[in-house]
Order: sequence, then structure tokens, then C-alpha cells
Amino acid sequence: MSKLALLLIAVVATPGCSPSNANEQEAPKVSKPLSFTMKSLSGEDVNLSKYEGKVVLIVNVASKCGLTPQYEQLQALHDKYAEGGLAILCFPCNQFLFQEPGGAERIQEFCRANYGVTFDMFGKVKVKGKGACDLYKTLTALDTEAVVPGKISWNFEKFILGRDGQVRARFAPRTKPDDPSILKVIEAELAKEV
Repeated sequence: MSKLALLLIAVVATPGCSPSNANEQEAPKVSKPLSFTMKSLSGEDVNLSKYEGKVVLIVNVASKCGLTPQYEQLQALHDKYAEGGLAILCFPCNQFLFQEPGGAERIQEFCRANYGVTFDMFGKVKVKGKGACDLYKTLTALDTEAVVPGKISWNFEKFILGRDGQVRARFAPRTKPDDPSILKVIEAELAKEV
């Protein structure tokens, strides 16, 4: 038998190397996005259940992306709707062309200095693949009436959770935070009773 044939047999016979296992991203058993504890940008544990009863906008972000100016619109949403019950949660991610290379202090300084960010920022996470954090495994696995499951396509993908903690909408990265379609969902969810 040739060396190439032996190598192919070894690869096929090795557990976890088959193409069907390579991209699996199994969702955790918890199916409610606000059931997780995440690290804040300053490194503290934050139980996401503290946002229950609010309308929550979850966004994976990056500082060196063509979409980074969306931070400005996210801050404007926070300024306009936070008192009414909107919470914006941003999760830096370095998985898309390494567009978030900095550490926590650098990310925080960039966001404050360039966009005056005062909404909640979290520690850097992975949002796709085997290393994805449980929050994003759950968000991308949910198959609800309003949201189709699937992997995160790029920085600044947006999920809106209603006051009941369930995902109500998902928006593509290029859909700006102040787009009328996003505002319509946010305003409709904010109008609901707590």
C-alpha cells in the first residue's frame, strides 16, 4: 500500500476528522439567551438575567471593521431608548479578518474616545465555530417564527430580544442600528408590558 493511501486511511479513521464533524456547533441545553453569565469588558461576571424585562439588542462588534461607525448609531439608540427599557449588549469578536485585535483596555478606550460609548460592553468572545461561546451557540441555533437559525456572517450582526427574553428579530451586519426595520421592532417591544 502506498504512503498516500495509508495517510488517507489514517485521516478517515481518526475520530473528529470527518467533514461532518468539522463544522458542528452544538447549542447548549439552555435555550434562553439571558440564562448565561458573561464577562464584562472589565472582567467581572455579569449574569444576563439582570436584563430580563428589558428589550435587549445584542451585537458582535469590532474596532477595525468597515461597519465600526455603527457604534455611533448604537450609542444614539442607547441615549434615546435606555430609560424606556432598551439594553444594548456588545460583544467584541476577532474572528472576522482579525478586526478586533486589541485587549479589553484598548477596546474600551477606542469605544469611549471615538464614539462616546456608555452602553454595556463585554469581554471578547467567539461567535462561530467550535469555540463559540454558549450565548452565541444559542442565538444562532434558535429557530423561532421571527428568526432563522444560522452562523454569524460578519461583525455587527444584530439580535433583538423582547421583554420576555425571547429572540424577536435578527438583522444582517450592514443593516444600520437606526434602520427603520430595527426601530420598528425595538419600539414595538418597548411598548409591551413588562
